[in-house]
Amino acid sequence: MKHKALIAVTLLGLLVLPAVAQTSSSKGRRSKAPAAKGFGGEAARETPTAATTDPDYVIGPEDALHISVWKEPELSGNVPVRPDGKISLPLLNDVQAAGSTPVQLAATITEKLKQFLAEPRVTVTVAGINSKRVFLMGEVGRVGAINMLPNMTVLQALASGGGFTQFANLKKIYILRNEDGKQVRIPVNYKAIISGQAPEQNILLKPGDTIVVP
Repeated sequence: MKHKALIAVTLLGLLVLPAVAQTSSSKGRRSKAPAAKGFGGEAARETPTAATTDPDYVIGPEDALHISVWKEPELSGNVPVRPDGKISLPLLNDVQAAGSTPVQLAATITEKLKQFLAEPRVTVTVAGINSKRVFLMGEVGRVGAINMLPNMTVLQALASGGGFTQFANLKKIYILRNEDGKQVRIPVNYKAIISGQAPEQNILLKPGDTIVVP
């Protein structure tokens, strides 16, 4: 009886072991299978919210872009514009980005990819505007650089400064701006603007402007 039971257990083991080995082998193969990822990783394949929808926006150094190539996830991802104005892309290496609009850059990348893909379809999204900044100085809560928004005004920039200190002279605010190689000083009377007496002083800012609150 004991001999028969031992034979039964041995046969059962011979039947179970191959199935277990096959399952383990399958799991091992699945774990090693590479997943399709963009050059910026899985998260970088998701198109971020555009920082600007202005079709005439000109890309500048240090801006953040999202490159999307249709049906080519390994060629899609987030990429920063380097200080030299170029971006690095798979297959293409360095591509000049600064000085182009998103549509123009997409056309450039599309043309370059034609030597590798039959019908490349490229979309460029500006994910972050870092090339256009203004600066706050003086009697404000937070001094330093501010990333410009499209059509940003003096009041909007001041609102990003965390308020004024008790010593701020709101009638003597001024903007320092470089024009034709020279620095000009533009007066801003904050109280006159918000009271409606001088709305024209709430001017549009330009990249590199410095707002000084004495």
